[in-house]
Amino acid sequence: MGNSASLKVSDQRKWQSETAMSPAPPSMQNKTSSLLVAGKQSAAACGNKCTHDEMERDRIGLWGCGDGQSSGKISGLDRLKHPGLNKGLAFTIEERQALGIHGLLPARVKSQEEQVQLCKLSLERYEDPLNKYIYLMGLLDRNEHLFYRFVGENVADLMPIVYTPTVGLACQKYGLIYRRPRGLFITINDKGHVYDILKNWPETDVRAIVVTDGERILGLGDLGACGMGIPVGKLALYTALAGIKPHQCLPITLDVGTNNETMLTDPLYIGLRQKRVRGAAYDEFIEEFMQAVVHRFGQNCLVQFEDFGNANAFRLLEKYRGKYCTFNDDIQGTAAVAVAGLLASLRLTHKKLSENTFVFQGAGEAALGIAELCVMAMRAEGVSDEDARDRIWMVDSKGLIVHDRPEGGLNEHKVKFAKHCPPIKTLEEVVNTAKPSVLIGAAAIRGAFTPSILRTMAANNARPVVFALSNPTSKAECTAEEAYSNTDERAIFASGSPFPDYRTKDGRILRPGQGNNSYIFPGLALGILCAGLIDVSEDFMLLAAEALAEVVSQEDLDLGSLYPPLKDIQNCSIKIAKKIVEHAYDTGKAQVQPQPLDTEAFIRAQMYDARYCAALPPQYAWPASGEPRVDLV
Repeated sequence: MGNSASLKVSDQRKWQSETAMSPAPPSMQNKTSSLLVAGKQSAAACGNKCTHDEMERDRIGLWGCGDGQSSGKISGLDRLKHPGLNKGLAFTIEERQALGIHGLLPARVKSQEEQVQLCKLSLERYEDPLNKYIYLMGLLDRNEHLFYRFVGENVADLMPIVYTPTVGLACQKYGLIYRRPRGLFITINDKGHVYDILKNWPETDVRAIVVTDGERILGLGDLGACGMGIPVGKLALYTALAGIKPHQCLPITLDVGTNNETMLTDPLYIGLRQKRVRGAAYDEFIEEFMQAVVHRFGQNCLVQFEDFGNANAFRLLEKYRGKYCTFNDDIQGTAAVAVAGLLASLRLTHKKLSENTFVFQGAGEAALGIAELCVMAMRAEGVSDEDARDRIWMVDSKGLIVHDRPEGGLNEHKVKFAKHCPPIKTLEEVVNTAKPSVLIGAAAIRGAFTPSILRTMAANNARPVVFALSNPTSKAECTAEEAYSNTDERAIFASGSPFPDYRTKDGRILRPGQGNNSYIFPGLALGILCAGLIDVSEDFMLLAAEALAEVVSQEDLDLGSLYPPLKDIQNCSIKIAKKIVEHAYDTGKAQVQPQPLDTEAFIRAQMYDARYCAALPPQYAWPASGEPRVDLV
């Protein structure tokens, strides 16, 4: 028996490859493997068949991890114009001479470290956050390696500029600051030709798409085509925080119009000047888009839905998950980062998650996503689904969600959390009735957590948990200072936007943790791509939350933060990706074969290196030829 087990392990190690970092095509999979048989994708509804009606594909199988650029194709002058190849003054004299660009640059040769320092000095000259954003986007347009190294080494300082809260302002002013294309705008007028537009994108090795229709940008509402700032910002973080290669990322805005009158009357608005298209035409357009992505980039291309309106967000997630490689960050990413914070908070409250009572201000896609993942986490503790849902109270614009509410407003997602009690109109009344230990805000209503509500939380709990998750900062339910000062500094606080440190009465410094989705979605995407997942099921979201919670140190908790410092976010991404990849192989869902023996080394080998590489191909000697010389007459 022991010899047999030893033989099996030996055979497995022969099949696996420690050094094989590039995936083999699916046809090389071991069809007899029990794991692979079990991994027929949880969405067996798609029959393990392709999801596009036509069989033709531009890309088949799983690609290797190369950069997709042949140095022989690019002239020296083109290198100065190509953001992925330009090194600016970091080109050596030898490279400048060989590439034919000597004299086109000043004589000084700089290191990338010197360039990073110059970027810091340049950025510090700007006081307005929007001008800082424009500077960084200009840097991204000129020199990708320098941009990603600059952001990667200064995550805590630059995250609020590249992403929330400044990206919200950038979207509002997008018509003013638009300089050059950084993604695809596909309009409803292009229906029937979506694939043709995808073919216009110059990169063919696209692995990850972030797509929006601009209807619900952060807490700002319908910004139409100006919502493009969100996919651009998200994918910049894919690379800066998780090392997904920039040429493999594609931001897309699906322009179906806007119902925002300010945008429609703005002479600088860059999108279609029409009301939003709804109904069958909209659904057909989205379906064509999803099929065109598979046709052009393959079944394993990740499509992250971002900032769709509530009704469409839930509907499209239900329609496409399991059939396509997709997830919705507003629903699932927000849920994972919030649950990670809740799991970390248990080390301070000394409770199980299922021993808490939760009240949500908001019942949109973010709040419902968090609630559903909380239910899943409580079930993992052994609590029934019914008991888990009983612990969750949800308040929307019409008050507490109850059965047979006279005002209505219940959909299939909300009704799962409806209470059997008389209607309650206000959040304060709900807090007084439910006596929650956890208060979560995700409705973008500034000041929703009033001093009175916070004091009630403090009266009912030794360590009240308060999450003000709405973005941008102007929409947060309360500030960190309000949370601490109204709870005798006992609150366990987290927010969606950054807040300054808080000094307690006894002189301690509290650093409120920012429950930003960027802790989750870059690492999640990295794991999905490395494993070649198609079905991104909900268990991967809970795994991501658990992985993030595990990274939180006792020192972080002592400082009042439920999340690790932003400067450590790249390490978080790798830890999350590792859990995703390992679970993908354990459940048989991984399409990349063979399975690597060292998961973390495999993941790191796929990641983008922001440091410059040599601009010239390697030179090496050939042996002297033994053939006789032939003189030409």
